[in-house]
Amino acid sequence: MDRKIEKKKGLQKKHILWIAGGLVFAFILFKIISGAGTKSLKVDRDKITVSAVSQGEFNDYIRVTGQVEPIATIYLDAEEGGRVKERLIEEGATVKAGDIILKLENRTLYQEIMASESNLAQKENMLRQTRINFENQMIETRRRLLSTSFDIQKKKRNFEQQQTLYKDKLVPTETFLQAREDYDYANQEQRINEQKAKNDSMIMVSEMSQLATDLSKMRQTLQLVYERLDNLNVKAPVDGQLGMLDAEIGQSIGQGTRIGQINVLTNYKVQAMIDEHYIDRVRHGLIGTLDRQDKSYRLTVRKVYPEVRQGQFRIDMVFDGENPENIRTGQTYYINLELGQPQDAVMLPRGGFFQSTGGQWVYVLDKSGNFATKRNIRIGRQNPQYYEVLEGLNPGEQVITSGYENFGDNDKLTLN
Repeated sequence: MDRKIEKKKGLQKKHILWIAGGLVFAFILFKIISGAGTKSLKVDRDKITVSAVSQGEFNDYIRVTGQVEPIATIYLDAEEGGRVKERLIEEGATVKAGDIILKLENRTLYQEIMASESNLAQKENMLRQTRINFENQMIETRRRLLSTSFDIQKKKRNFEQQQTLYKDKLVPTETFLQAREDYDYANQEQRINEQKAKNDSMIMVSEMSQLATDLSKMRQTLQLVYERLDNLNVKAPVDGQLGMLDAEIGQSIGQGTRIGQINVLTNYKVQAMIDEHYIDRVRHGLIGTLDRQDKSYRLTVRKVYPEVRQGQFRIDMVFDGENPENIRTGQTYYINLELGQPQDAVMLPRGGFFQSTGGQWVYVLDKSGNFATKRNIRIGRQNPQYYEVLEGLNPGEQVITSGYENFGDNDKLTLN
């Protein structure tokens, strides 16, 4: 008889093999799918820099390089042209206000002075002669008035006598009338002489006044010429140090030519050039600090120059308090210029990656530290130590901050 064979129930050995094989196939397929389109690069861990993202107080400042300059520079321009006759002070010497630095000579100016002096002498002689003539004329006028005055008195007496005799009918009418006419004529002539004397006096006074005014102007002109003569001595306008002198013995210098400068050393300023990226944030009154010889010094922005040249603009800073010891013109200082108040922020240490990515993305390590992947981020402010991270990173994460030049466009880095 045939015996019925029953099927075995439960998990058989061959079933286990099939399941295991299916799982391996599924895992391989997952790897293939998940890795599709992802470029990877192996990187030596010792050749990269890894920095931790942190959270703390972000100090908003920039590092600028400043050069010490005198607080003010006074330029020396030749107020009068001439030939350099003598050079009394050399560059670098300390000068006091009024010290003669150069002596010039100008023969044309000497001739002008002689001509002005001659004209002044002529004008003085003319005024003197006019006064003499006026005095003589006044004497003559007084003599004439005196003469007519006595003539009037005589004619008045004659008129009065003839009038009395005429009333007594002792003289003819014609004699009486002649005496009265002579008396009236004398009075009219006296009034005319008085008016003439008054007019002559007014004319002479006006003429003398005009001559005196002209004489005063000529004296002022001569004084100005003398001042021009004094300007041939180039003097220091203020106390300071003669920083530059461009004049040699025998050299001809034109009027208005810049020949030197004086550095005022009563104080100093620090001049710095800043990238135009910060032109909207740098303003008058910002504070800067510098460390020198284990001491910290405070500076204040005094002036911001609006001109931008070759991508930079200039600022002047002055010390707020004491100056560093042994400060000298031309010294270089490294200054931290504060642009704003410290604020709490997520921070990423500065590194060479920024040159490649512009701060738009970075390689972030996974928790195991075995590989790093690209991640988009957004960076805000920056200072010489940190970038302020606005989006994309959390405190404690590890980021590759060294340069990305050798990584190409790979999305993933495997660390060996």
